[in-house]
Amino acid sequence: MPQAIERYAVVGDCRTAALIGPDGSMDWLCLPRFDSASAFGALLGDAEQGRWQLRPADATAVASRSYATDTFTLVTRWTTADGEVEVTELMPVRDGSDRRGDVIRRIRGVRGRVRMEQELRVRFDYAAALPWMRQVGTPDAPALLAVAGPDALVLRGRRFVAGDRVHSDAFEVAEGETVDLQLSWFPAHLPVPGPLDVDACIADTAAWWRSWLHACVAPGAYDEEVRRSLLVLRLLTHEDTGGIVAAATTSLPEDFGGSRNWDYRYVWLRDAALTLEALLHHGFTHEAQAWRQWLLRAIAGDPVDLQIVYGLAGERRLAEWTVDTLPGYDGSAPVRIGNAASEQYQADIFGEVMVALDVGRHSGVDDDDFSWSLQLALLREAERHLERPDSGIWEMRGPQRHFTHSRAMLWAAFDRGVCAVELDGRTGPVAHWREIRARLAASIERDGYDASLGSYVQFAGTTEVDAALLQLAQVGYVAYDDPRMLGTVARIEETLIRGGLVCRYRTEAQVDGVPGDENAFLACSFWLVEQYAHSGRLDDAEALMDRLLGQRTDLGLLAEQAEPLTGRQAGNTPQALSHLALVRAADAIAHARGTAAPGASASVARDSRW
Repeated sequence: MPQAIERYAVVGDCRTAALIGPDGSMDWLCLPRFDSASAFGALLGDAEQGRWQLRPADATAVASRSYATDTFTLVTRWTTADGEVEVTELMPVRDGSDRRGDVIRRIRGVRGRVRMEQELRVRFDYAAALPWMRQVGTPDAPALLAVAGPDALVLRGRRFVAGDRVHSDAFEVAEGETVDLQLSWFPAHLPVPGPLDVDACIADTAAWWRSWLHACVAPGAYDEEVRRSLLVLRLLTHEDTGGIVAAATTSLPEDFGGSRNWDYRYVWLRDAALTLEALLHHGFTHEAQAWRQWLLRAIAGDPVDLQIVYGLAGERRLAEWTVDTLPGYDGSAPVRIGNAASEQYQADIFGEVMVALDVGRHSGVDDDDFSWSLQLALLREAERHLERPDSGIWEMRGPQRHFTHSRAMLWAAFDRGVCAVELDGRTGPVAHWREIRARLAASIERDGYDASLGSYVQFAGTTEVDAALLQLAQVGYVAYDDPRMLGTVARIEETLIRGGLVCRYRTEAQVDGVPGDENAFLACSFWLVEQYAHSGRLDDAEALMDRLLGQRTDLGLLAEQAEPLTGRQAGNTPQALSHLALVRAADAIAHARGTAAPGASASVARDSRW
């Protein structure tokens, strides 16, 4: 049975990531990319779906763990009755030219003697392919080779004993001794790659992470939490393509035991655009430039073909299917691969992309003629669909509607087009865009605002609210302290807060077309922190921020959702949207306190112009 979601550590090389439980079991690893099929899939089943466990033989051993400062090098200290060992685990960051993916696990004896055990179950292709395994190497340099179809793994460092569909090993580590284990994926048609220089990999990988974070402009509030969240965003940014995945996992449930299980190992334009803003606000212009290039490649062509989600390199075909060989996390089925949301129309995407490119334009990211011509095409396409209902930011699988948030994001798209002409010297039909912007505002106020409630509503014809309405102030449609916004916040507090945290919407209203319930959505809770901070409720902002930071794991990680009363995390992990929302919330509090560091810019939108 897998561990609780919040108990997993993550290590990664900015191409893929592994999840490791506190019991030393690597339960999730897809190679060579985030969206590749799993080689270890116990996270979505049990040991039979694949894992690599390394831990002391003593069942009473106690573990403490942390990341080496400002890295994703995991260091676990195991204490037993006979001694202590330290296990260092990482995925070396590399240039990608050698077509391999590696995991290092170094065991160092600290005190006494500790007997260690490891168990290896390789299950390629989401546990559908049991590999042919054989011993290779020499007595002095043993290695185990696993091959099935296009995939191959070689594990160096110890000689394993074959059992029934499992390979095992046991050894002792004394004080001062070191045992290095290396696992390397490679395409099965290529020669077995050579061994790594473990000392160099550990040093170089730590230096790489620290060098990247060195450019960070601290917010002046919650600096440690922001630094870890920015590292998570970098971890989820694919080194070769610049695509930013929403999370490293698929099908971790929003509703335990239910069917709200989705594949997040792809690039949502919305999440990636918001990540771009967070990175830019903290000085990471190189990554923003890489993402902008990814975006231009992904959306190049006919804007009619615009999707809300793409593959890591901009792939468009993300057909959703279910995996029978993975039973699901703690019985939560089905396990889904791909995402049918790629076929949805979500009008808010136009706004998120235009807002992100606007932020980039004012943060040192080049905006050439090619970029502007694509923005012109996006606005033409948005205009074609002004009156079209959509599936909304939350990818509703029920009827399409005129969601207020979507309408406001369309407003933001044309607003940024107007700003580009009026303030940045770009050329476009600005008078026409102003007219569209005004028309959208009028429709929002007519159909998306309920004067009797004093609140914006989720969509035309309902009295329900939606936490996405908090973004109306973020994009400058309405001021944070506008009475309409404050009334909306009051309604959100009244109807969407559960156990002190914010839910996206009331699932019992049955607007999303999916059975079951879900837990509080962490990004929405951070959005409320941001709203409080910008509307004079600093004490409330700090109190909610502290509660949210208490939802982080011992390693500073956040999944998509949390059970408010138990703190149990839910949904895919680590979640980019949760971490970037944390960064925005910290920025907002820093500016409200007046403690923002010199050079830091607030995640505050332009003033409303309508």
